[in-house]
Amino acid sequence: MPRTVILTAHPQLAQSRITRTLMNQAAALPDEVAQVRDLYALYPDYLIDVAAEQAALSQAELVVWLCPTHWYGLPPMLKLWIDEVLTFGWAYGPGGTQLQGKDLWLVTSTGGPEESYSTEGSNRFFFDAFMPPHEQTAALCGMRFLPPLVQHGAHRLSDAELAAHADVFAQRLGTWPDWPEMAELPACMACEVPPLDRPREG
Repeated sequence: MPRTVILTAHPQLAQSRITRTLMNQAAALPDEVAQVRDLYALYPDYLIDVAAEQAALSQAELVVWLCPTHWYGLPPMLKLWIDEVLTFGWAYGPGGTQLQGKDLWLVTSTGGPEESYSTEGSNRFFFDAFMPPHEQTAALCGMRFLPPLVQHGAHRLSDAELAAHADVFAQRLGTWPDWPEMAELPACMACEVPPLDRPREG
């Protein structure tokens, strides 16, 4: 079974340069190495097959979220996937140990240039300031949140820059988990979640 599951979520994939290029590169990998799941293609009706998604996750050691950054967060299909698939008692909470020990890697792009993500830029915060919800989602499930791969300025990227970014993505996929920074990342233990403290319910 594939060591890596790559969940792609781009609502306008045909118009995408970065996400589509990286997805196609990942799709060329051997089936035993990686499985690419294009969520918008799989679920045009937004009715997610939870059992199928959980089965794919159960076999993987590395889970990749490949998507653009939308309004400082995830595209709606990937957010829905989180809501539906990462269930209480399966992904987190009492008995929810199915994802413990796995790695989660966010591979994303932004429309704005890197300098726009600063205290002086139009987005007012460095990009890392928007990561805590993703990091906590991983922590809640006992997963290790890997340093994201971010490409800023998607609309201004030259063909050469896009090719170089795609090469980095492929190299990282091919060498995981033997990344130099892995030794500095602590293992993530699952959070204790009382039954009345589920994050998806108000």
